[in-house]
Amino acid sequence: MDNDKHFVTGLDVGTENVRAVIASVDKEGKIAIVGFNEGKSAGMRKGIPANLAGPAGAIDKMLGSAERMGGYDVRSAYVSINGSTVMSNHTEGMIAVGTVEHEIDQEDLMRVEDIAVSGRIPANREVLDVIPLEYALDGQGGIKDPLAMSGARLEVRACVISALVPNAENLKKATMAADVKALKLVPTAVAAAKAVLNERQKENGVAVIDFGATTTSIAIYEEGDLQYVGVIPVGSNNITNDLAIVLAIDPELAEEIKTRFVTGDFNSDKSLAIKVGKNKERTFERKEVEEVVKARLEEIFSEVRKKLKAAHYDQRLPEGIILTGGGAKMRDIEVFAKSCLEAAVKIGAPAGLDGVADAVAKPEFAVSVGLAILAAEESQLDTPIPGKKSKKAKKAPSSGNFLKKIFSKF
Repeated sequence: MDNDKHFVTGLDVGTENVRAVIASVDKEGKIAIVGFNEGKSAGMRKGIPANLAGPAGAIDKMLGSAERMGGYDVRSAYVSINGSTVMSNHTEGMIAVGTVEHEIDQEDLMRVEDIAVSGRIPANREVLDVIPLEYALDGQGGIKDPLAMSGARLEVRACVISALVPNAENLKKATMAADVKALKLVPTAVAAAKAVLNERQKENGVAVIDFGATTTSIAIYEEGDLQYVGVIPVGSNNITNDLAIVLAIDPELAEEIKTRFVTGDFNSDKSLAIKVGKNKERTFERKEVEEVVKARLEEIFSEVRKKLKAAHYDQRLPEGIILTGGGAKMRDIEVFAKSCLEAAVKIGAPAGLDGVADAVAKPEFAVSVGLAILAAEESQLDTPIPGKKSKKAKKAPSSGNFLKKIFSKF
């Protein structure tokens, strides 16, 4: 084992799937993907834990292969958080720091951020992050970093990301029951943005839409900073369920129809029929299938546009919109999104990393890769224990044992 290398882990806990990415970080800060895996999730509902044993068991089971691939025993991770209770607020704060000769230090920055949050975020919400958008010294605004500058009065305008305390705490408990400490909870769209955006895009104005199974998350960037976060409680699984109901088929067959035959341009020959099924072939009218899918997509992107309008960024994003998540795998989905949102849209996937990065260069891995990159940038590095074998190599415990583990830890 290379002693100059440390490790970070990104853990994406979704309603339909759980995904993990393990990356090594050398002494120069270079990131290489060394392990990854995905598996079916359990116990989650629209991005929120419905019970603790389900997600804990899914995480534990899924991590085994990733750990064996990376040769590293995961003990901590940056973890995604989702659900419609994740949101952003813009706040302001001001403190007196002394005389005009006083140099702003790190303690001053922490104090003014505390003031910006205190009394402005309800007690039942956990602050996930505070992003300073602009500082002002003695009334002079437009300052990005006031550290070591002189002034008597320091003000800040910030974007505060928060989630309901029970949702955040239960997610931490679920990961802890799988013997993984959640070092930080990061909204899914924010994590995805870390993997797919560059600095120019964030400076000019861009949105990331993480199109998940049961939720659609939005993160907007401008002037280099995160400006807005919002979540819509509808996702690609709603399309599958609509097809299952209208066509009177099981969800597995509906998913096959959606992924194999539907395209986002909706300009196919309506006379063509769709034939599916291995043992017993079934035929469906393409026009009926496309009408169902189109209706649900229109609803989803209509809600996305409402969020963009509420944030005052509708048709105000020069760099357009980047689609990530499992829902972004639908063929030509960017064509339909462009017509609905009246903005440039393209599919985003992680790129520019070493190791087995090609295997995770997919829209659905953007969140877990972004979480690992964020952990590396914030120096949340883990050092492997020599000779220690992966704890996930054993069979996952039963739900009852997981509950015992949960209550023994808290």
